[in-house]
Amino acid sequence: MDRYTPSLIEPKWQAYWAAHHTFKTPEDPALPKKYVLDMFPYPSGAGLHVGHPEGYTATDIYCRYLRAKGYAVLHPMGWDAFGLPAEQYAIQTGTHPAITTQKNIATFKRQIQALGLSYDWDREIDTTDPQYVKWTQWIFLQLFKRGLAYQTETPVNWCPALGTVLANEEVIDGKSERGNHPVVRLPLRQWMLRITAYADRLLDDLGMVEWPDSTKTMQEEWIGRSEGAEVNFPLADGQGSLEIFTTRPDTLYGVTFMVIAPEHPAVATLTTPEQRAAVDAYVETARNRSDLDRKAAKEKTGVFTGGYAIHPLNGQRVPVWVADYVMMGYGTGAIMAVPAHDQRDFEFARKFGIPVIQVVSADGKLIEDDMTEAMVEQGVAVNSGPYDGLSTAEFKRKVTDDLEAKRQGKGRIEYRLRDWVFSRQRYWGEPFPIYFPVETSGDPRKGDAHTIRYDQPIPLDESELPLRLPDLKDFNPGEDPAGTLARAVDWRFFQKDGKWFARETNTMPQWAGSCWYYLRFMDPKNPAAAWSREAAQRWLPVDLYVGGAEHAVLHLLYARFWHKVLLDSGYVQVPEPFAKLVHQGMILGEVEYTAFRVNGAWVPKEQVVAHPEGGYRHKVSGEEAVPERISEEATEKKGPHIVLKAEPSITVEARAFKMSKSRGNVINPDEVIREHGADALRLYEMFLGPLEATKPWSTTGIQGVSRFLERCWNLGQKPVSAAAPNDELLRLLHKTIRKVGEDIEALRLNTAISAMMILLNELAKADPLPRQGVETLVRLLHPFAPHLAEELWEGLGHAPSLQAVAWPAFDPALCVDAQVVVAVQVGGKMRGTIQLAPGATQDEAVAQARTLDSVQRHLEGKTLRKVIWVQDKLLNLIAG
Repeated sequence: MDRYTPSLIEPKWQAYWAAHHTFKTPEDPALPKKYVLDMFPYPSGAGLHVGHPEGYTATDIYCRYLRAKGYAVLHPMGWDAFGLPAEQYAIQTGTHPAITTQKNIATFKRQIQALGLSYDWDREIDTTDPQYVKWTQWIFLQLFKRGLAYQTETPVNWCPALGTVLANEEVIDGKSERGNHPVVRLPLRQWMLRITAYADRLLDDLGMVEWPDSTKTMQEEWIGRSEGAEVNFPLADGQGSLEIFTTRPDTLYGVTFMVIAPEHPAVATLTTPEQRAAVDAYVETARNRSDLDRKAAKEKTGVFTGGYAIHPLNGQRVPVWVADYVMMGYGTGAIMAVPAHDQRDFEFARKFGIPVIQVVSADGKLIEDDMTEAMVEQGVAVNSGPYDGLSTAEFKRKVTDDLEAKRQGKGRIEYRLRDWVFSRQRYWGEPFPIYFPVETSGDPRKGDAHTIRYDQPIPLDESELPLRLPDLKDFNPGEDPAGTLARAVDWRFFQKDGKWFARETNTMPQWAGSCWYYLRFMDPKNPAAAWSREAAQRWLPVDLYVGGAEHAVLHLLYARFWHKVLLDSGYVQVPEPFAKLVHQGMILGEVEYTAFRVNGAWVPKEQVVAHPEGGYRHKVSGEEAVPERISEEATEKKGPHIVLKAEPSITVEARAFKMSKSRGNVINPDEVIREHGADALRLYEMFLGPLEATKPWSTTGIQGVSRFLERCWNLGQKPVSAAAPNDELLRLLHKTIRKVGEDIEALRLNTAISAMMILLNELAKADPLPRQGVETLVRLLHPFAPHLAEELWEGLGHAPSLQAVAWPAFDPALCVDAQVVVAVQVGGKMRGTIQLAPGATQDEAVAQARTLDSVQRHLEGKTLRKVIWVQDKLLNLIAG
C-alpha cells in the first residue's frame, strides 16, 4: 500500500481485534486493576453524533495506555435502553419498542466499533434484557425489604397526552417540555424510594471522591441541608397551629405575615367566608403549575385567607396568606415571612402593602430611610425585645433554646432533597415485582366488580424473577393514570391458591437500569447473582467515570443512593461507586459568521442589539438590523475582531451553536470516518482543546490532523537504520515519552498530541532515520490512532497486536537538556545568550557571560554592583 488509506487499514484491524478478543478483561488477580467506565448511552434512532466519541475516545486512549503499563483493565460498554422515545415511536408506528430498541442498538454498536474503541464486548449489557431486568427487580426487592420503597399518594404533574407523570424540570408554563401538551396537578398513588434516609451520607461522603467541584456543589445544593429551628404559631381561632421551619430564627421579631402553600391542609380552616371565593380560585389556578414553574415566577402572587396566627414570642396576631411560591414539598408548606430580611418576602410585602420591620442591623442601628431591598446579611439584633444586641449566631442559639423550653419549637435539620418518585405510567420500563390482593366475587379480568388492596403490597418471590412485560399491540398510555399495563388484564390479574391478585401496573423509571449497571459489568454472565462478592472486591470502585455534566445531579445521586443501600446490605464493600469523575465538554457545530445590514448597508456588530420581541435593532437609530449569514472565506481576523474582507471596518459576529437537527449543524461521525478515517476523528476531537472545555467543530481542523497522520504513514515507509539516535534526538525521544505518558494520565490529551507532532518533525529531518525513533513514535501514537499504529508496527516487522507491547520507558537523566540557553542582560537590556550545563552556578554563568564581546563593551569602565540570577534562564548584570 503506497498511500495512507484508512478505509483499508481500519476495517482490517477492527476485524483482528474482534477475532482475537484483544481487549478481553484479564482474569489474573495478581495484576493491578483499573475500572474505566463511560456513561452508557441511550440508543436513540438518530445514532451517534460527533459529541459521543469525545468522551469515549478519551477513555479509550487512557485504557490502551494502562494495558501497556501492565494493568488489568475493565472497560465495558452497554445500553441504557428503556425510555420514552422508543415507546412514542411504538405508539406512532405500532412497532414494538423491543424491535426499535434492538435496531438502534445495532446502529450504535456499529458506529462505536467503527471508531476502534477498545471495549470488552464480551461484557456488553442491555437494560431491557430479561436477565438484566431480573436483577434490577431484585435490587428493588432489597429496597422494599429494608423499608426504603413505599407507596404514597402525592401531587404529581400528570400529562394525559403523554400518559405519564413528568418531573418538575419537564414542565414549562403548565405544559410538557416534550410535545407542549397540557399538564395538570393531581394526587396519584406512587411508589417512592426513601432517599432522604441517606441524605447525610450522600452529603458527607462527597469528601471521599475526586469529582469536579461544580458537580459536588450541585449535589450539595440538591440535597440542601439546612440547620435551623421548627417554630409553632398557634392559630388565632384555637384550632391547631402552623408549624414552620426557618434557618433564621433570629428574625422572628420581624415576622409581619405568614404564607401557606395552596395545597396546605390548613387552607380550608383558615379561610374566612368573605375570602373563600378568592382563595378557592387562586388554589385552583396554582394546582396546575409545576413546582419549578412556581419557583421561577418573577411576579409574586397570593391571596389573604382572612385568618390569623399568634406570634409565639410577642403574642401579636399575624395575617396568613396563601401563595404559590411556597411549596408543600419543602419544609412544612408554611413559612413565617420576614420582609426586611428576605428578598422574596420583601417583594411580596411591597406588592400587597404589608409592614416591613427591621430586626437585624450591620452596626446596631436602624436604617433611617425606607428600605429598597431586603437586608439578608447577618449582624446584630434590633427591635427584638430581650434579644437586642445579640449577634445573629448568639440569637439563633438562645432563641432556639428558649422556644424549646416553652415547647413552642426546637432545633431541626431540614433537607431540600425529597423522596424519589419511582413510578411511571408507561409500558416500556421494568415491571415492579409487586402484587396486591383483590377482593371480588367474580372474575376481574372480565370486568366484574373488584377492589384492589393497594395497602397490602406483596413482593414477588425472587425465584419468580424476572417478571416480564406483557406483549401488547397498543402501547398508547391513554388518559388512565393506572398506566398502560392496566389494560393487559390477563397479565395484571391472576389466581393463586384460589384467590385473586393484581400486579402493579406502574413501571420503573429509566433511572432504574442506570443506577447499578456498573455493578453488572463486573460479572455480566452470572446467572445466580447480580454480581459475585469476589467481582465486587476485585473491581470496585470505578476508578474513572466519564460522561456529560447533564448527569451531575440525578443519575449520580440515584446511583450513589442505591450503592449505599447495597453497602448496608453487604453486597458491596466500598462506600462510593465512582472514585474519580470527569465531564467531557460539549462539541458545538462549526462557527457561524453573521453580519448585519441596516437599510441595506453593513453596520459593525457592536452597533446592533437583540430586540426583546425578536430580531435585532440598530442601537442609535432603532431601525431594524437584518442578520445575514456569510462564509468564513468572506471574513478575516483583524486584531481581536473578525471583519469582512471587503469592508474591514465592519465587524462580524462569530458564534458556534449546539448541534441540532433544526439548525442543520449536526456532524455525523459516519461521514467523517468515510472521508478522513476513524483515527483522524479520534485524534481531532482530542486535539480540539482540553477535554472538559466546550469547543466548536472545524472541518479545516480535521484536515490538519489528517495531514499529520499521513506524515506518520510516510515516515513509516522510509528505510530505517539500526544506528542509535544522536544525543539531541535521543533526549527528545525520552522527553516525549515522559510528556505523553504524564498527559494521558492527566487526560491532557491535546498537549500529548502536540508533543508527538514535535517529535515527528524532528524524526522527519533525521538522516539516517533511526528505528528506535520510529518505533517509539508508533508506540506513543497507538492509544490515539490505534489502526495506523498497528499497521506501522506490523510494517516494521513486528507481530500484532501492539496493545500487547509494553509502554516505552524513559530515562529521567535524558529528559534534562545537556545544555540550557540562558539570556544575558546588562542593566536589564538583552546583550546575548550563553549555553550552560543545567544547574550551573551563578559564578559560572557570570564567568561565561564576561567572555561575550557585547557584555564586555557594556561593562567596560564600570563596576559590577549587582547580579540577578534566575536558575537556568536569565542572568542580569547591574553595573555602574
